Amino acid sequence: MALKDYVGAIVLEVDGQEAEVVSFSVTSHTGKKPVKTMNRSGRAAGVSRGVESHDLKVTVVIPQDEEEIDWWNMHGGKLTTSPVAGGKRTSYRDCVTIDVGTQYSVDNEARRDLTIFATQKVDE
Repeated sequence: MALKDYVGAIVLEVDGQEAEVVSFSVTSHTGKKPVKTMNRSGRAAGVSRGVESHDLKVTVVIPQDEEEIDWWNMHGGKLTTSPVAGGKRTSYRDCVTIDVGTQYSVDNEARRDLTIFATQKVDE
């Protein structure tokens, strides 16, 4: 049986500028919610459609010699992830930064922890 290849590291681009990423995670919300009513069955009557949204948690390193992406003022940005070895790209559009944190530790480089939301996810 042959070994299978899986997606490993990714490259993150912010409006076409590459960012050095330590970690990247996405939680997508369909916006669907149960419609609860008082009825004899004691179950939800159905489902209502809501607004799709995507929450991104990104940790990046802080560059020393080059200009850093202006995470604080990102409004309407586009984040694109693509596997290093090639493959399908995924873009998150209309990105807005919610939180920016900074962490320093003895063993690691200085990092920024970002919380971002996007209104749209597109597989390219």
